[in-house]
Amino acid sequence: MRLDHVKELPAVYRFLREAPAVFEGTGIDAALRDLAYVRASQLNGCSFCLDLHWREARARGETEQRLSLVAAWREATCYTERERAALLWTEAVTLVADSHVPDDVYATASGVFAPADLVALTFAVTLINSWTRLPVAFRVAPRT
Repeated sequence: MRLDHVKELPAVYRFLREAPAVFEGTGIDAALRDLAYVRASQLNGCSFCLDLHWREARARGETEQRLSLVAAWREATCYTERERAALLWTEAVTLVADSHVPDDVYATASGVFAPADLVALTFAVTLINSWTRLPVAFRVAPRT
């Protein structure tokens, strides 16, 4: 590890740790966030976050098969329309520099999610993208 970002700025770490509580009561439940978090962690190459969110999803009852197929969700038939829209949105928001979230992706997501839920999903994706930057930048390894 290059440095301990938690030790250096514990207030920022606490802020990020407490942020998911704002999603309670939205249409974006923990199971859907888990899929988004796993996909964004894959895209960002964050082994620490991928390991963490994989474990959390499994603890909540997600199957090994569905988690294993997140990287190939387009070809997999085990995801609902809502989950597929969330994964599509997660990719576009995570890779925003590549495509600036195309109109067709927005149309798909907004056709499935209520406006407030799409905002909540976007904040969830933004949050995991913030998280993944820290372990990647500071070379934090997954727990063993």
